[in-house]
Amino acid sequence: MRSAAPRPSPGWVPVRRSCLAFFPKRATLIQSRFLRPSFISPFHWTTTKGKNQIIMEKMDVAIDENGDNSANGHLTSDNASKSDTIFARGVHNLAFFPKRATLIYSRFLRPSFISPFHWTTTKGKNQVIMEKMDVAIDENGDNSALAEEKKTLGNEAYKKGDYKEACKFYTEAIELKSNNPNYLCNRAAALMMLNRHNEALNDAVRAIQFDDNYVKGHLRVAKCYMNLGKFDLALQSFAKVRSLDPANKQVKHEIQNATSLKLYFENATKHMDKEDYRQVIYWIDKALQISPSCLQFKFLKVEALIKRGIFSEASSIVNDVLRMNDMNADALYLRGLCLYYQDYAEKAKNHFMRVLKADPDHKRSKDSLKLIKRLISAKEAGNEAFKKGKYEEAYNSYTQALEIDPYNKYINSKLYCNRATTHAKLNRAEAAIADCSEAIKLDDSYVKAYLRRAKCYMDTEQYEEAVRDYEKVLQLDTSQEHKRLVKDAKLELKKSKRKNYYKILNVSKNATDDEIKKAYRKEALKHHPDRHASATEEERKKEELLFKEVGEAYAVLSDKQKRHRYDSGQDLEDSSFGADINPNDIFQMFFGGGGGGNPFGGGSRFRNSGGHDDGYPGFTFTFG
Repeated sequence: MRSAAPRPSPGWVPVRRSCLAFFPKRATLIQSRFLRPSFISPFHWTTTKGKNQIIMEKMDVAIDENGDNSANGHLTSDNASKSDTIFARGVHNLAFFPKRATLIYSRFLRPSFISPFHWTTTKGKNQVIMEKMDVAIDENGDNSALAEEKKTLGNEAYKKGDYKEACKFYTEAIELKSNNPNYLCNRAAALMMLNRHNEALNDAVRAIQFDDNYVKGHLRVAKCYMNLGKFDLALQSFAKVRSLDPANKQVKHEIQNATSLKLYFENATKHMDKEDYRQVIYWIDKALQISPSCLQFKFLKVEALIKRGIFSEASSIVNDVLRMNDMNADALYLRGLCLYYQDYAEKAKNHFMRVLKADPDHKRSKDSLKLIKRLISAKEAGNEAFKKGKYEEAYNSYTQALEIDPYNKYINSKLYCNRATTHAKLNRAEAAIADCSEAIKLDDSYVKAYLRRAKCYMDTEQYEEAVRDYEKVLQLDTSQEHKRLVKDAKLELKKSKRKNYYKILNVSKNATDDEIKKAYRKEALKHHPDRHASATEEERKKEELLFKEVGEAYAVLSDKQKRHRYDSGQDLEDSSFGADINPNDIFQMFFGGGGGGNPFGGGSRFRNSGGHDDGYPGFTFTFG
């Protein structure tokens, strides 16, 4: 019959090597195939993993051969063999175990009835349940030495600027000695550096609850209140410090700072209500010079920057806060707001939803989410109506959307541009131009708005304005299409400075030959010099000039080749174009009056009868 392994003597604890075993620095290595003493000192042990040699100066960790920390079944002291077990003595001080380790042998620990991973230890009348089995309490219940060691590690991490690591060590110290105000106060300092001011305040308050005469604790409470923007409470805490330590030089300076901060904050909020965002930023910058960690100041400045459209600086401030604490609800909300005002509505919506998932009562995120949904809904309704050709309905939807948030420049710029398109479809060119101008006022780099306004200017023959807009577009986007538009607009501008034959005849540029003939007949009869024989000399000269222009216009527009040259601008290169036209010849040829008589003086061809044929008042004419 196989004999059982001998039970270790008191003070010796076997730990299975397939677990990760923690030891205090005073533990002595007894036997191991993988660990050997270092030549540095008895407390420097080494282990070789592949080609890497690890020096464990304080013997915090003994690494197994495969780096596997999982427990493989239950091993008791009776069946533990030397090949499976590392024996250590000196663990009467303090022994650490991973939470998945299996208890092998201990005079002080036994499995709990909760689960295999809940171990208990009885100290006097107090039974401690250690759910994660992070700490096994020593026989005398004194963890002071290790707690101090953890605090020292925290201090070193703090000095290096590694505040998260410092928090971790201070937390371990607090778990060992929860009633030590120094540890709580130190963790509060690290939490403040991480912008976790509410948690820092909780620690500082706990510290002074253990010792109400703890000056450092009251100072930390006051600083937390200042960083949270609670200046009256900060002043109360500073007053407490002064009563405890009247000679304290720091407190006098801090009281002055708290008083100034209160004034600056009041001024900033007053200007915020007046929507004077420049002044808000001015007062907040003064406050941040005194209290650069105060999130309330930072967040107020971010809001003012957003309202002024200074998004890069606003984003930078918020991102700095989130780097320290990526779950800060107010910072996440403001980053969402920043995205929203830069026309990233969907991304903003996701940010607000993320805030509400963590904090369902975050009112500002709720309100902003509702606003975004309303805005998107109204805009999409306008787009759908426009696609269906319901332009008046689209106009109404865009108008409703514009009323939702007057501060969102980029979204409103698009809405104005969309509404301008509905005006253009409804032949309201001037209204379209006005909406495009509003869009450009909100976003002076909005190419689409410039293009749309330029097209409206072209349609209304405001060519100089059209050239100006197209040139602006070309500055923003030097595409070949935009170069062509500038060239075409300049040609139309040049053409507009010559005689406009279409306008002289009162016809459109698309007029047919018949429409041009009718128009000539009407305008020629209206301006013929003989009709104005009794007028003043000035009026006669004016009518003669108009009569000549009417004939000139007809001569060009009734000739297909000349009309093509005129429409394409080729005539601009020919200074004599149209100059050799005799308007009387055209008139006589058109009306058949070759006898040279006065057609308005009772001749056989024309008579003023007071009636009209073909819509020409006061004249009847025949062709013979």
